[in-house]
Amino acid sequence: MDADTFEQFHEQLQRYVRERLIPAEKDVIANDKIPADIVDEMKDMGLFGLTVPEEYGGAGLSVTQYAQTVKTMAYAAPAFRSIFSINVGMFNSAIKNGGTDAQKAEWWPRIASGEIACFGLTEPGSGSDSAAMQTTAKRDPDGNGWILNGSKRYITNAPHADVALIMARTEKEALPKNAHVSAFIVPMDIPGMSTGSADHKMGQAGSHVSDVYLEDVHVPADALLGGEPGQGFRFAMQSLDNGRISVGAASTGYAKRALDSALRYANERQAFGEPIANFQLIQAMLAESWTEIYAAEAMMADVTARVDRGENTIKHAAAFKVFASEMCGRVVDRVVQIYGGAGYLTEYDAERFFRDARLYRIYEGTTQILQLQVAKHMLREFAAGASA
Repeated sequence: MDADTFEQFHEQLQRYVRERLIPAEKDVIANDKIPADIVDEMKDMGLFGLTVPEEYGGAGLSVTQYAQTVKTMAYAAPAFRSIFSINVGMFNSAIKNGGTDAQKAEWWPRIASGEIACFGLTEPGSGSDSAAMQTTAKRDPDGNGWILNGSKRYITNAPHADVALIMARTEKEALPKNAHVSAFIVPMDIPGMSTGSADHKMGQAGSHVSDVYLEDVHVPADALLGGEPGQGFRFAMQSLDNGRISVGAASTGYAKRALDSALRYANERQAFGEPIANFQLIQAMLAESWTEIYAAEAMMADVTARVDRGENTIKHAAAFKVFASEMCGRVVDRVVQIYGGAGYLTEYDAERFFRDARLYRIYEGTTQILQLQVAKHMLREFAAGASA
């Protein structure tokens, strides 16, 4: 999307978030569900196909534009971002990186129109450890397709998704570079596919997560992403870069929302005859939070520009997600402290911010897993430089 058009879209989106989504938050929290009319509005705005190429019905945003959109959406309750983020941050990236022309022609228009996707990697006994993956995909006896069996856990959007990208073992033994794992595009209404009830979570009301079960799920040969076995994990990891950028952007947007709330409260709350915003230790918490948000915004601008230039950003995306999610956790903790006793009450927003933000440090790769990934790339680059 050209810069002028995106600027107009972004201004409209900012108004929509403040005038439509934020007032709807109480409804979302009370019913643990985004109202259907808001979901329809988001589809009409093209939010489900932000990064799908324009010729396939999407908005064709760059990664920089996409991250800015996510940051803006994340100023409101996390559920509003969550419902479309898998589409544009992970499913679409996997199709872009590994899909055949036929798969792009079939799925990009459907995603852009608002069909909801989920991403099936994590299992009860494995997440980042692909060698422990138990879900299998075996050749159909007639040789024209595959049979999938297994289960997936903590799958965002699974209860209401239309399609899943499922990672499954196509080889019994673990192979180098995770070539024992393949990716399959699986409609959720296909026989043998089912989901558990939505999990009860600490926060992020309205965003639904559940298990996915596959029992003798028959899929045709063209369901195999890229048409070649053994490439699924690579496609998944590539798409996770965009997912991690999305979570980093969401963490940054939500931290800003929490800080704005604390700033307003600090100016309204009186103690010793004056606003608590006049107290230096309150000012220190406000200033430290703003500084960290600013740093996260700078990281976001850098990593997304690198992606748009076609650079390898595995290390940078991981580092951004780690910093932004941990930063958000520190900011919401300070916000509760600024609110004082009121920050512990559900009557005020601060305790919700605190609960909602905790997940950002876990999904799309925990902080600890991503620290290992950053270090691995640092050591690899050092070794390459030392041997040059």
